[in-house]
Amino acid sequence: MKNAIITGLTVLILVFSTYLYAAGDHINHEENPSADHKEYGHEDDGEDEHGHGEENSSRINGEMAQQVGIVTSRVGSQELNQTITVYGSLVSGPEQLIHVRARFEGLVKSVRVTIGDRVKTRDLLAEIESNESLKTYQLHSPISGRIVQRHANTGEVTQDQILFSIANFDTVWAELRVYPAQQSSVAESQDVHILTADGSVESTVNHIVPSLESPYQLARVKLDNSKQTLSPGMMVEARVQVGRFPVSLAVTKESVQILGGRQGVFVKINDEYRFKPLVLGQSDDHFYEVVDGLESGDEYVSKNSYLIKADIEKSEAEHEH
Repeated sequence: MKNAIITGLTVLILVFSTYLYAAGDHINHEENPSADHKEYGHEDDGEDEHGHGEENSSRINGEMAQQVGIVTSRVGSQELNQTITVYGSLVSGPEQLIHVRARFEGLVKSVRVTIGDRVKTRDLLAEIESNESLKTYQLHSPISGRIVQRHANTGEVTQDQILFSIANFDTVWAELRVYPAQQSSVAESQDVHILTADGSVESTVNHIVPSLESPYQLARVKLDNSKQTLSPGMMVEARVQVGRFPVSLAVTKESVQILGGRQGVFVKINDEYRFKPLVLGQSDDHFYEVVDGLESGDEYVSKNSYLIKADIEKSEAEHEH
């Protein structure tokens, strides 16, 4: 999977760079068919053949930027969320799995459900003829859920066995291990992001309980599972929010690139994207604080900035040859 993603990004970068070159060549030849310089119809603006007017910059028109997915945002204030990472697993609550037995032993006269069927509270499951009274009574579902086990067939004697198991996993619980070094930071009602293979789920810490015979506590988090994408037994990673702090300027983490050994972002000025080195401060999972290098309201590339970096590096490599 990782190799496939890398290959896909490489192809996208090559297509993007080729498109820049072709666009510059096309525009230049329309405006001046005899010109030898191949960039956007400007022979004396100091740009190279791929639209790089000065070091660490690239010129891209709006239509092309939109086609390759370049997105810009304005620099502004942001609230950063301090988190700690914990791990655990998903479990069901004890009330979410019910085993149904016959109230009185007897003969199974009829069975109305099978494995996989959804039932609601009070739905008819089976009819049993009591051995003592020889009267037939009905067996109803005590909860809403899905039949996950069935051990009842018409003509069988019930004895004391479980006839049906009914599970309701519309909600599940994450039990997260909180070790001693983290326990002072984690409390009930704190926000949590549970990371799974299918994305993330937001919730809050419901309970902090001791784990019997283990050196950690359990932070129990109730999760909505109405779409049935979560299953008991799944291992999960979670980010517990332990603090919030505002910063006056911030940029997205994915916007930050390293060029010439310096961290920075690409600032948009008209059709030019110019690399701006930054001094970065605190961060969370999504944003960096900007200590120096930008001002409030500056427009910067917040998504797919790696395409611009790749185009500049490709042009520099061609010049070296």
